[in-house]
Amino acid sequence: MEPRETVVLETARLILRPRRIEDADAMHPTMADPQVMQYWTGAPHESVEQTRADFARSDPAWRGWAITLKGDDTAIGMVAAGEKRQGNVSELGYMLAPVHWGTGIAREAVSAVIDRIFAEGQRKVFADTDPDNAASRGILERLGFRQEGYLRAEWETHLGVRDTTIYGLLREEWPGR
Repeated sequence: MEPRETVVLETARLILRPRRIEDADAMHPTMADPQVMQYWTGAPHESVEQTRADFARSDPAWRGWAITLKGDDTAIGMVAAGEKRQGNVSELGYMLAPVHWGTGIAREAVSAVIDRIFAEGQRKVFADTDPDNAASRGILERLGFRQEGYLRAEWETHLGVRDTTIYGLLREEWPGR
């Protein structure tokens, strides 16, 4: 599978640009926040060096965007898309600094990435989220995702063994198509 390019995406309020290692400095407070990291697969980061090391890791199947406000290049969140199943299906992940929760920024950023994925010809996007993560599930449901599965004891995280819910969205279901 040939990796796709991480291009700059623009919305009414945001610029989503390729994530850089330097974004770790801005994102460290978010990744060190126990509330933000509660449902993440890893524990809160203990140092900015840990966040930098995390940002330095690379997987060619995944693309990462830094979420920035127009006029300010500081990362306030991120969206990632990982290609699965012969490049026809992508998995999404996202994170946003708590100061921006409830503003619609996460939904706007994830929507821009979904638009891009479907414009590239992919047929489906999905997300894997903890059943107790009501905020993330709410974003997915407002975007039109449907719960497709509930997997018991799927992940071993810093919280222990956790269940997961799988949400999916088909290209023909996306209003932006």
